[in-house]
Parts: sequence; C-alpha cells; structure tokens
Amino acid sequence: MSLIAVYPGTFDPVTNGHADLVKRASKIFDNVIIAVASNPQKTTLFNLDERLSLAKKVFSDFNNTEVLPLEKLVVEFAKDHSATIILRGLRAVSDFEYEVQLAGMNRSMEPSIESVFMSPGEEFSFLSSSIIKDIAKHGGDLSKFVHNEVEAALQKKY
Repeated sequence: MSLIAVYPGTFDPVTNGHADLVKRASKIFDNVIIAVASNPQKTTLFNLDERLSLAKKVFSDFNNTEVLPLEKLVVEFAKDHSATIILRGLRAVSDFEYEVQLAGMNRSMEPSIESVFMSPGEEFSFLSSSIIKDIAKHGGDLSKFVHNEVEAALQKKY
C-alpha cells in the first residue's frame, strides 16, 4: 500500500517555503498531492487556473508529486485519492492553534486520515504568500523567495 499525502493550500502564490516542505515530504511519502484550493472565502491575486499552472511549474522536477485542484473538503479529496495523510506546514507557534483545531475537525470527519505537521527549513520560516505579495507590490527582489516563474507572474500582476 502506498503512503499518499495531500498538501492542501491556496498557494497564492507558491513560495520556496512550500517547495521546501514538498521536497522533504516527497522523501517520506510515496506520493504527495499538492491540492490547490478554490476557496471562495479568500480573495486571491491569482485565479485557480493560474495557481495550478504556477504550482505545476514549481513542482515539475519532483518525481512523486502531482498538482490537482481542490474544490471540496480536504478529507473527501483525500479519500478520493486514497490518501491517508493531510500534510500541513507550521511556520510559527501562531499557526499551531488553528492547525490543531483543523486536524481535530478532519479527524472527527474521517478517523482513518491523519494530519502530519512539518515546519519549513529555517531559511523559509518567515515566508508567507501575503508577505511575498507585499514585496512584489513594492517592487522588491523576490529571487530568493519564489521560483522564477512565480516571480515573473507577480511582476505581471503588479
């Protein structure tokens, strides 16, 4: 039986912190599905198709990953793809409370699916998509923080 993990998020945009987490997770799990969420509660800079396209470019070098749209509950998506793990990134203590609540809710809906938390590498622990967008908006250098395709897409938006 393959150990399949789902890594859900809006990825607006995908950062090197996300890539670091997927790179390390791909060494632990047989397959990692990057599930790009269509979340009507969030206003995104990039539409779903743009976010999917950028994620596919960023993760194209990873052999055991795939990028798919997420348009339902994560636990339902995980069951549909035979995943038993929901992978979540924790950057700081401030992320922990919300993520634990989410994990508890997911476990109550589907006890066979576990949440696994990973922290990004130290050099990416401060990164967030919101910070990246703010830097891009003000014309800052993003080359250390995002894939060159993401940087180009951000420059077009701003």
